[in-house]
Amino acid sequence: MCSPSATLTVWAGSWLAGRSAPDDVLDALHAWSAHHSVAAGDPVTGGRTGLPWPTAEPLEAGSGIMMLLKVIRQAMAEPDAQMRLVLPVPGDARGLPTGNEFATAAMDAEEGVIAGVPGGDGVALVPQWIGEDTLQWTVFDTAIPVPVPDMALGEAEYAMREAVREAAEALMQLHTTAVGGDDDPRELIEDELADYSRHIYPDSAPLRARRILDSADHVAAILTVAQQTAPSSPSSASALHAQETLLRPLWNAIRAARLAAVNAATGPR
Repeated sequence: MCSPSATLTVWAGSWLAGRSAPDDVLDALHAWSAHHSVAAGDPVTGGRTGLPWPTAEPLEAGSGIMMLLKVIRQAMAEPDAQMRLVLPVPGDARGLPTGNEFATAAMDAEEGVIAGVPGGDGVALVPQWIGEDTLQWTVFDTAIPVPVPDMALGEAEYAMREAVREAAEALMQLHTTAVGGDDDPRELIEDELADYSRHIYPDSAPLRARRILDSADHVAAILTVAQQTAPSSPSSASALHAQETLLRPLWNAIRAARLAAVNAATGPR
């Protein structure tokens, strides 16, 4: 799984559908950190939810995650409510409302979760590392945008098959220009994949969605290694631009595929 927000989205969705227990969600999130805390993003949200503001208070193990689930369940009480993953980056703010604190926090973190009725009000959550061993989730009251449709799963699966090939070509191209280059890229890729594989999916997630997520992780591992083995200081601005031009479309494809797969796994209830 690519991020704490993706893990929370698929596992909380499975829990809301009655296919996973709260302890399953807790175990999945503990793969990211043994300690989770929850805080409100503003005093209004704090007053409505009873969450601490502006910073979280120390919590017993697991109680932070249970607070998260309570907030999500309340936001998803309406029949038309949806829970969706967002993975914004500069230049691509899809899924975000405009001009509020959640949008800013999610863009900074490059991830977040929204829950509520599209076109109405709901909540949003953004994770942030506090120190080395605590993941703090900040909760915001927010307008829920009408979602832009994700790509179809068939299209996402095809895109990831193509991306594996293109990423391998990019790795070869960048690795041959690296200085030193003694490490075997295959071993580095396996190390990256081992890190991804710590994060599992609920059995209720569609098989195609899981295949897409696995393929996206594979491509991401290749690209991460490509960036690590590329020259640390490209010799010119044009070389730096060429490196970014080579990799950015693939990172964009990964993000689009992950959104499609995670949001499909959550799905309508």
